[in-house]
Amino acid sequence: MSSFKRRSTKQTLTPPGTRILLGSTSNLITSTGIPSLDDILGGGLPLSCSQLILAPDVHSAYGELVQKYFVVQGLAAGQAVCVINEGARSFLEGCMWLPGANSLPASINSAGPGREDEEDESSQKHDAKIKIAWRYEQMKQFQTSVSSSTQSADDFCRVFDLTSRLPVSTIDAALSAKQLVIFDVPISDSAMATTRSMLKHISDFLVTYEEEQKEVATPLRICIPGLGSPAWGDIEPQVICYFLYAFRSLLRTHPHVCASISLPPHLCIEKWGGPGWVQKLGWLSDASLSLTAFSANPSLTALFPTYHGFVHIHSLPAPSTLVSPSDKYSMLRGLTSSGENNLAFKCMRKRLIFETLHLDVEGGIGERRMPPAAATVTVGGLAHDHSSHGHGGAASIQVQVEEVQNKVELVSVAEDAAQGKTEAVTTSSFVKKPKHRKKVAFTSDRPDLYDF
Repeated sequence: MSSFKRRSTKQTLTPPGTRILLGSTSNLITSTGIPSLDDILGGGLPLSCSQLILAPDVHSAYGELVQKYFVVQGLAAGQAVCVINEGARSFLEGCMWLPGANSLPASINSAGPGREDEEDESSQKHDAKIKIAWRYEQMKQFQTSVSSSTQSADDFCRVFDLTSRLPVSTIDAALSAKQLVIFDVPISDSAMATTRSMLKHISDFLVTYEEEQKEVATPLRICIPGLGSPAWGDIEPQVICYFLYAFRSLLRTHPHVCASISLPPHLCIEKWGGPGWVQKLGWLSDASLSLTAFSANPSLTALFPTYHGFVHIHSLPAPSTLVSPSDKYSMLRGLTSSGENNLAFKCMRKRLIFETLHLDVEGGIGERRMPPAAATVTVGGLAHDHSSHGHGGAASIQVQVEEVQNKVELVSVAEDAAQGKTEAVTTSSFVKKPKHRKKVAFTSDRPDLYDF
């Protein structure tokens, strides 16, 4: 009788809303609610890790929007969610929800910050029909983001609609079932005392939660959408660093907990924390990303009309590994092909998307390339005098079109031998068309290299 036995591969059951990390069988990941952000993180946010979202623009709330995706994904997947904020109730009532549930009025939808999804999809279909040559028909179409087909309807990553709102009945049901827990920021004399009290409160809550979840290990999401807000007191950079460091070490002792944190806009800039402040925040968190919006720079808005800001990566999660899984499995970053791609984001009417940054077609999609209607066209703004040698001006080009009507008279000479005189006959029928002579003059107030 043979002593060899076939090994039976048993599929291990994962907790709700989780998957096994690619390349590692001992780590679990969960979705952030945004498929393109999951791809940047290497498939999702690993458990026992934290992500930090920085949004330095005070005129937008993209950091808070990412936190809302993080919360509703946990509620839709059946996971436990803990929100730590002074206005947690209003924060939850402003979250998005599944498509078709408690939709907003059409008047509010039309005032959204982004483009229509239907127009974007129709333009993609139109671009797919354009073919350069028959030899390129079999080539794969260029994609700037993760395909929407990857966002399935399972518990790992649900489809959410920004035009829908989280129903109040769902919030009340989650609170009564203890699936959703709300913590207010404790009031203390100093910011450091508030931070220590909050860390102690979170630690006690995690110990109690694990004692209740001995049989079924349900993942827990901790969301802090406003770390360092006025409710935390007169916050200082060393207090923020202390909280992130202690909170990160606390998550390491609880393998079924993950967290997402965002700072107020005025705390996300180098001026507030000193040189290297953003880099320090990346060292104190597993994943750190900055969403720099274009609203503060109109020139970037004109240069990239289809995007709303840049995405800067400061750190990526690497649980139990030296190299982050994002370096191997991220499609958007593109490190496996040729270098790292530049990333950007755009907020459409129904969803938030992270994409690879690329320029549009030269001249624009809707520009009509026709000759100018006016006789004089000025490009580059106002004309400047060449005699002024300023260093802050801009060059200008003036194109003038002059109409020169030259009537050429053809003179035929006929000799009349009988009368002995010459007759000049002017024919006006042979007249050339008027010529358009173009004169181009380039003026600049910047001195040349050889002009002193």
